[in-house]
Amino acid sequence: MPAFIEGFHLSGGLFETIIPRTIAELVAIGPDIIVPGHCMGWNATHELARHLPSAYAQTSVGTRLHFG
Repeated sequence: MPAFIEGFHLSGGLFETIIPRTIAELVAIGPDIIVPGHCMGWNATHELARHLPSAYAQTSVGTRLHFG
């Protein structure tokens, strides 16, 4: 089960330009679950959810992830 649980740091003008390639690479990998951190940024988060809807998991304070 490939999974990504990470802070991707894709917010801000400097990083906005690499969002499409980053999303494309993640789609190519095809993770079963992807959990972005708060530093993902609004635009990248929405693109990620749009391109990997079945893998995307939104978290907040207190979220617990259990992998069996």
